[in-house]
Amino acid sequence: MAVSGQPPVALFVRLKLRVMANNMRGKGWRIALFLVGLAFGLWWSVAGLLLLAAPGFTDDLDAAVLASALGGAVLVVGWVLMPLILFGVDETLDPARFALLPLRRRTLVTGLLAAAMVGIPALAALVATSGLVIAAALLGGWGAAVTQAAGTIAGLVLCVAASRAVTSAFATMLRSRKVRDLAVILLACLAALLGPVQIGVTALLSKADWDRLLGPAHVIGWTPLAAPYTMGVDVAQGRAWTVPLKLLITAATVAALLWWWSRTMESAMLGAESAGPAKAAPTGASAVAQLFPRRMPWLPRNRYGALVAREARYWWRDARRRAGLVTFAVVGVVMPVMINIGSGGLSGAASPVVVSLTMVFVGVLGAATLANQFGYDGSAYAANVVAGVPGAVELRARLAAFSTYLGPLLLGIAAMVAAFLREPAWIGVMLGSLGAAYGSGLAVNLFVSLHGAYALPETSNPFAVNTGSGVAKSLLGMLGLIGAAAVAIPIVVVTALAGDAPVWLWLAAPAGVAYGAGAAWLGTYLVGDMLDRQMPELLQAVTPNR
Repeated sequence: MAVSGQPPVALFVRLKLRVMANNMRGKGWRIALFLVGLAFGLWWSVAGLLLLAAPGFTDDLDAAVLASALGGAVLVVGWVLMPLILFGVDETLDPARFALLPLRRRTLVTGLLAAAMVGIPALAALVATSGLVIAAALLGGWGAAVTQAAGTIAGLVLCVAASRAVTSAFATMLRSRKVRDLAVILLACLAALLGPVQIGVTALLSKADWDRLLGPAHVIGWTPLAAPYTMGVDVAQGRAWTVPLKLLITAATVAALLWWWSRTMESAMLGAESAGPAKAAPTGASAVAQLFPRRMPWLPRNRYGALVAREARYWWRDARRRAGLVTFAVVGVVMPVMINIGSGGLSGAASPVVVSLTMVFVGVLGAATLANQFGYDGSAYAANVVAGVPGAVELRARLAAFSTYLGPLLLGIAAMVAAFLREPAWIGVMLGSLGAAYGSGLAVNLFVSLHGAYALPETSNPFAVNTGSGVAKSLLGMLGLIGAAAVAIPIVVVTALAGDAPVWLWLAAPAGVAYGAGAAWLGTYLVGDMLDRQMPELLQAVTPNR
C-alpha cells in the first residue's frame, strides 16, 4: 500500500492481469479468442504503422502533416465510437466492485485508466502510432522522434480516457427513462455532423487534390483530436515552440475527460437510475392484465403473449438492449443516405439495384442485434429452462417483441430514403429488400445466438464486455451479416433482372416481405427444435462467472 493508505496504480494493473488469467484458466475457447484478437490487432496495427511511416521514407513533409493530423483524428474518433457501435469496452475491473472499498475518486480513476491501457486495443494503437515516430525520425532526426514518442504515449492516454468517459456517460444516460430524448438528440447530431464531413471528404478524395486538405489538417493539429500526434512533424518543420502548447492542450483534455469519467463512474458504482415518476396502475385491472403493455392490446392472454410482453419490456427497460436499439437507429438512418450520396443519389444516378443493396445492408444490420440475444438474459434464463418453454414458441415471441421496435424504424428508413432520392415509386423495392433482408437476418441470427452465445459481465455499463468477448461480439456480428446477406441475395438478383419494371415495383414489397417472413418462420422452427435439446448448455454459456 502507498504511504497515504491508497493502493498504487500498479496494483490495479496487476489485478487486471490476474483476473484475465483466472478467466482464461481451463477455458480454451477464451484463450483462442484472445489469440485471434491479438492476431487481428497486430495485423491492423502493423498496416497502420507502415501507412503512417510512409511519408518519412518519401521525405514529404506535407504528407507527414496529413498523416499525423488526419490519422490521429481518425484514431481518437474511432476509440470513442467503436466501443459504442461494435466492440464494447473491456470492464475486467468493474468500477461497481470497488464501491464498498475506501478508495479516493482520484485513486480509482487513475488506477482504472492504467488498467484500461493493458489490453489488445491499447497495444494495437501504440504499435500503429509508432509509425509517426519512425516518420519523425526520418524527417527531423532524434529530437523529432523523441518528441513524437512522448506525443504518441500522450495520445494513447487521451484515446483511452475519451473512450472510458464517453461510454460511461452514455451508459449513465441510457439508464434513464428519458432515453427517447437522448436518441433523438444523438440522431440529429450525428446526422448533422457525419453527413457534411462524409460529403466533403468524398468530394476531396475524388478530385485527389491533397493540397486542399493541408489547411484543415493544420487546424485539426491544434485540436485535442490530433495535437499529440503532430508534435514530431512540427519539430521536423522547425516549429518546436508548438510542442509545449500541444502538450498543454492534450493534458487539459485528458484532465477534463477524467473528471467527467469520475462523475459518471460514481453513478455506475451506486447503480443510480432515473426511473421517473411511477405510473399508477389502471383501476379495476387484474394482476394478469397489468403484465401486458397497454400499447399491445392485440397480444393473446396465453404463454406466447406473456413472453412477447416480457421481451418488449426488456428491450425498452434494459440498458444493454436499449443501447443496441439506439445504435441501430443512428447507423440505420445515416448510412443509407451516405451510401446513396456516394452512388450518385444527388445527381439522380442511383438505380433500384443500388437502393436494394442499401436496404439489404440496413435489414441485416438491424437483425444482427439479436446475435447474442440470450446473453442479455444471463442467469435469468434459468426461469425459461425450469418452466420448459418450447423453443419455437420462445423464439417467435422474441422475434415479435423485437420487431415491434425495429419494424416502424425500418419503415421510416424506407420512406426517408425514397424522399431523399425523389423516387417514391421505388419504395416498394425498398420495403421488399428490407423485409427480405430483415427476415433472413432474423433466421441466421437465431442460429448464431444459440451456438455462439456468450456471457455478458454483470455491470451497469451496457457497453461492457468480458476480456476476449469483444472479438467474439465482432465475429458473431460479421457472421450474422454475411450469412443474412447471402440468404437475402435472391431478392437483389430479382431486382437486378426486373430493374424498374412497373410490375416489379408493385410486387417487390409483398414478395420481399413474404420471403423474409418465411425465412424467419423456418428459422424459428429449426432453431426451436435445437433449443429444446440445448437449454442447459445455453444456460451455462450465458451465465457469468462469479
